[in-house]
Amino acid sequence: MKFLDQAKIYIKAGNGGSGSASFRREKFIEFGGPDGGDGGRGGSIIVESDRNLNTLIDFRYAQHFKAQHGKSGSKRNRTGANGKDLILKVPVGTQIYEEDNNTLIYDFTKNKEKYLIASGGKGGLGNVRFKSSTNRAPKKKTTGKLGEEFWIWLQLKVIADIGIIGKPNAGKSSLLAALTRAKPKIADYPFTTISPNLGVTYYDRKEVTLADIPGLVEGAHKGTGLGDKFLRHIERCKVLLHLIDLSEENLVQTYKQIIKELSSYDKRLIEKKEIIFFNKSDLFDNDDIRLKLNQFKKKIKGNYEIISVFSNKDLEKIKKILIKYAN
Repeated sequence: MKFLDQAKIYIKAGNGGSGSASFRREKFIEFGGPDGGDGGRGGSIIVESDRNLNTLIDFRYAQHFKAQHGKSGSKRNRTGANGKDLILKVPVGTQIYEEDNNTLIYDFTKNKEKYLIASGGKGGLGNVRFKSSTNRAPKKKTTGKLGEEFWIWLQLKVIADIGIIGKPNAGKSSLLAALTRAKPKIADYPFTTISPNLGVTYYDRKEVTLADIPGLVEGAHKGTGLGDKFLRHIERCKVLLHLIDLSEENLVQTYKQIIKELSSYDKRLIEKKEIIFFNKSDLFDNDDIRLKLNQFKKKIKGNYEIISVFSNKDLEKIKKILIKYAN
């Protein structure tokens, strides 16, 4: 399944049905009088969140959505049928914006949330509504009101307890695959991951949701590489897991580069709780690791762990730490 986290769509609620202008025509009844019924209400458009969805791909190929119109009223004072509401399903974490893609309308943060985005038009009135003591045979009726219609933007921001950040090839996808049942595509090229991947891991009867956030290279906030396309997903994460490859020549510079990209996009991101993991410890001996980290500790303050995603012992340690930070 392809990942799509932004879509522009056109929505049109149903128009109300017109009222009817009819008169009773029955045998042996001399003065039948008006009996035109009202029109039915137009269908509304409702957006509902669904935790089983994780992409907006359904809105890529179908961009126009219209609810059903209400039916017209008819004789014998029969009201027209209401138009059927149209329900659009979106992933949890979706935000609805106005056409300017800047003004927030609604934010879905829970499963099964519903929001009425476009109301259907009211049905018109039949001529029976206009009967009075001075007007016994009104011919007046009204047409149904138009349903609301406009363009909106849907933006998906992944909701996760912990967001895994770091430079390409730091081992983020491998870590996610090792900790969870997620199966991200893993290969040896700079942009290993081209879309966020989600997974759930368990420890001591507790669960934590992780997201692998791709695209963090120098200049990402300016459009370099995959640009800031996926930086928005970090906003939803409670904790940031900063994964650093021990084979990097300058660990301090590598760390600061990622922090700079986060800060340039949104300064609030660097205020989140942070975990630092140094990965690929299996490729170095203890003396080399100690030398690298002594230089790092002189420049960067914080708690960190040395790990290898291929070590089962380390994975249990990682799970324990993640549960502690996420809860």
